[in-house]
Amino acid sequence: MVACRHNNKDNNMLVSGFPRVSLAHLPTPLEYLPGLSKHLGGPDIWIKRDDCTGLATGGNKARKLEFSMGEALERGADTIITVGAVQSNHVRQAAAAACKLGMKCEVLLEHRVAEPSELYMTSGNVLLDRIFGANLRFYDKGADFDAEMQKIAREVEAEGGTPYVIPGGASSPVGDLGYVACAEELLQQFDEQEVSFDHMVIPSGSAGTHAGLIVGLRGNGSDLPILGIGVNVPRNEQEDKVFELACDTAEFVGKRGCVTREDIVADCDYVGRGYGEPTDAMNEAVLMLARIEGLLFDPVYTGKALAGLIDYVRQGRFEKGQTILFVHTGGVAGLFAYADKLALD
Repeated sequence: MVACRHNNKDNNMLVSGFPRVSLAHLPTPLEYLPGLSKHLGGPDIWIKRDDCTGLATGGNKARKLEFSMGEALERGADTIITVGAVQSNHVRQAAAAACKLGMKCEVLLEHRVAEPSELYMTSGNVLLDRIFGANLRFYDKGADFDAEMQKIAREVEAEGGTPYVIPGGASSPVGDLGYVACAEELLQQFDEQEVSFDHMVIPSGSAGTHAGLIVGLRGNGSDLPILGIGVNVPRNEQEDKVFELACDTAEFVGKRGCVTREDIVADCDYVGRGYGEPTDAMNEAVLMLARIEGLLFDPVYTGKALAGLIDYVRQGRFEKGQTILFVHTGGVAGLFAYADKLALD
């Protein structure tokens, strides 16, 4: 199968010419949230609906996989190898993409959550991974996944296959092209819908979405600030990770130096006890958006990022008169794995 290029996405100037396959329903909607804005009594809040990308219940990884899988096909791969937490949204979409493109999928799943429930281990994304036929291998937290993926790649080659390794979250300069393109899509939507924003808020995890967006904005002359709400590691570690990846991505698209260290901001005060561990603020945020806007968010990424946004409004750090954009990166399938952890009264 030959990687194709989208003729209808030629407005994505920084990513033109890179191998790309069609996996996502694009452009995704850009919508105003009147109920949430009124409820919080602060800024006007909008949402970028990347939960609507379509691939395997949607989510941000579909954009990144368009480029990762495009390169895999260009290299003649027939098997992808990737990694994520047990309830990884990336793995779920990568497994679906492999099915769509007639490829095999080898998955390494890391135990990151202490004392996981049976629901966590068998439902949500794990159930979908199995439905898509991915070969799942489970590992203890902190394993050397680069080495393990290379080991599996050698196994695939020994059996006559051609492997292609996709890092966790498809967070690499290749995968980040999906969010460079998303930034360009957003800039076009801002013009078409005649709206401007004071701040963008996103979940910041494996760093690729954060890095791609900042490169796409700065590379196109936009100074819109991005606040990443961290879901895993402390602030300095997260910001350094995003900046390093953003610099690599900027060089990859021919915009070296367009991103400065000051462009990268991550608030990691909403992680709670750790990655994938529920918090009261996340629970409140998920229920608030469900019951005010009829929208679903996940417990690991978007729920915690929303908790951060809501807290910023309550503290007056985002205030009336401003317009804030929240990027919904998907992950709704993960709700089912946390059904016994959510307080639903």
